[in-house]
Amino acid sequence: IETAGRIFILAIGKASIGMAGALDERLRARIAAGILVAPKDMEADRSSIGRIRPMRGDHPLPGESSQSSARAALAMLESAKPDDLVIVALSGGASALCALPAKEITLADKIAANDLLLRAGAPIGDFNIVRKHISALKGGRLLEHCGGATVIGLILSDVRGNDPATIGSGLTSLDLSTYCEARNVLKRLQIWGRTPERIRDHLDRGAAGKIAQTPKAGDQILARVTNAIVGDNRTALEAALRAASETGYQVQTGPELDGDAEAWGVKIAGELHAMAGGLRRCVIGGGETTVIVQGPGRGGRAQQSALAIALQLDRLRSKGDIAVLVAGTDGVDGPTDAAGAFAFSDTVQRAKAAGFDAAESLKRNNAYALFDSIGDLFQCGPTGTNVADLMVALRD
Repeated sequence: IETAGRIFILAIGKASIGMAGALDERLRARIAAGILVAPKDMEADRSSIGRIRPMRGDHPLPGESSQSSARAALAMLESAKPDDLVIVALSGGASALCALPAKEITLADKIAANDLLLRAGAPIGDFNIVRKHISALKGGRLLEHCGGATVIGLILSDVRGNDPATIGSGLTSLDLSTYCEARNVLKRLQIWGRTPERIRDHLDRGAAGKIAQTPKAGDQILARVTNAIVGDNRTALEAALRAASETGYQVQTGPELDGDAEAWGVKIAGELHAMAGGLRRCVIGGGETTVIVQGPGRGGRAQQSALAIALQLDRLRSKGDIAVLVAGTDGVDGPTDAAGAFAFSDTVQRAKAAGFDAAESLKRNNAYALFDSIGDLFQCGPTGTNVADLMVALRD
C-alpha cells in the first residue's frame, strides 16, 4: 500500500458498507475512486463514503441493478494502471449483487439459471461452478479488467472451508472448474433441459474449447493478486460461545449445519431430546444447510431447519424445556424479511391451533407463514455482515 500509486476500492456484498467504511477511514487520502454494492433493502446512508460511491444490487437473484453496478465497477477499474492498487472487499451476496452475463447470454437467461439452481437445492460449490462460466466477472475474470494493477482481495467468508474461489464466485481468485463441469452440474441436477438455450450453447462452446477458460493456476494474471480471509463462520461461532458462557449455561459446540435442512433438523432435534434434563445446556453450531424447493410457499434454509426441528421434537414428545433458534448472520433468510425462526417443543401444536399443518408446511416450503402465525419468526433486519448461519439451542 505504501508503494502503490492510486488506490481503487470495490466493496461488494452484505458487509460492503462496513468494509468500505473501514477502508475509507484508513486510506481516505490515497483513494482515487471507489464503489460499494449493497442490497437494496439495507439501511445505509446513500451518500458517498469519502470517494467511495454507494450503489445497490439485487439479491438473492441478480437483476437490472446488479448489472448496472457491475458495469459501473468495470468502468472504474479499467482506468487502473500497473502501478496502482485495487482492493476488492468481498462478502456474502456478492455473486448476485454485482452480475454481468457473458457476452452471448442475457440477464434474463442468468436469472432463470439462478432460479433453477436455487430450486434444485444446489450446494454453493455447484452453484458457483455454473455462475462462473456464464459470467463476464466471476471465476477470476474481474482481474482481466484491472489494468495490470496489484489486487488485494479482503474476503469475509460465508462458505464452508473459506475457499476464495467459492466466496462471491471467486471474483479475484483462480478457478479450478471448467465449462464441462458447469454443464455436468446442470445435467446432474436434472435441470439442463430447462436451462435457457443461450446458456446451454455457451457452455457447449466452452467445453469444445471455443471460449477461453477462466484463469487457472500459473496464469500470469494471478501473479499480482493476494487474497486474505478476514472473517468467517468460525469467528461468529466463537463469539457466540463466549457470550453464552456468561449466561450460566453449560456451553458446548453442536454439530455443523450442513446438508439437507430437513435431515439436519431431525438430527439435532434427536440429540437435544436425548440430553438429560436438569442441567442447563446451551448448544451452538454454525454452517449452512440447503433446501430443495418443492412447494410454492415462502421461507429459507434457516426457517426450514427450524420447522424440521419442531416437527421432530413433536414426534419425540419432548417436554417444554427445549428452545432452538436457527438464523442467518446476515439477518435475511431466503427471500423473506426474517433472519430465521425459533423452534420449541410445542411449536407444532400451537401452529395447529392457528390453522397450520406443520408437516404440510414443511413439504410446501411454507415455514415463514407458519412461524409468522405464532409469532416465532426472528426478525432483526439486515445486520451488515454475512458469515453463514448459526444455531443456538437451550436445554433446561
